[in-house]
Amino acid sequence: MVYTFHELKHKTLAELRDIAAGIQHEAVQGYTQLNKDHLLKAICAALGIAAHEHHEVKGVDKTGIKLNIRALKQERDKAIAAHDHKQLKAVRVRIKNLRKKLRKAMV
Repeated sequence: MVYTFHELKHKTLAELRDIAAGIQHEAVQGYTQLNKDHLLKAICAALGIAAHEHHEVKGVDKTGIKLNIRALKQERDKAIAAHDHKQLKAVRVRIKNLRKKLRKAMV
């Protein structure tokens, strides 16, 4: 059976040990002695599954926002060089809001 990290993460330790019993791989050697975190990593390594969940940004243009942040960082550097504290604060707030928008869009 094909498993995903998400499915494996929600299984009990006993279920993970049953899965490991059917796998012939050196990563799961001694599976009866492993705790759930270590066993989960070993099973993922043995089955070739990425050992973390992938987060995808939904509903926003991630690359567009990152381009805006890069442009704002250049404006920030210019404001620092010009000692324009009012402009610097405004740019930092805009960068912060764009980063916040990206984080909120993560699933």
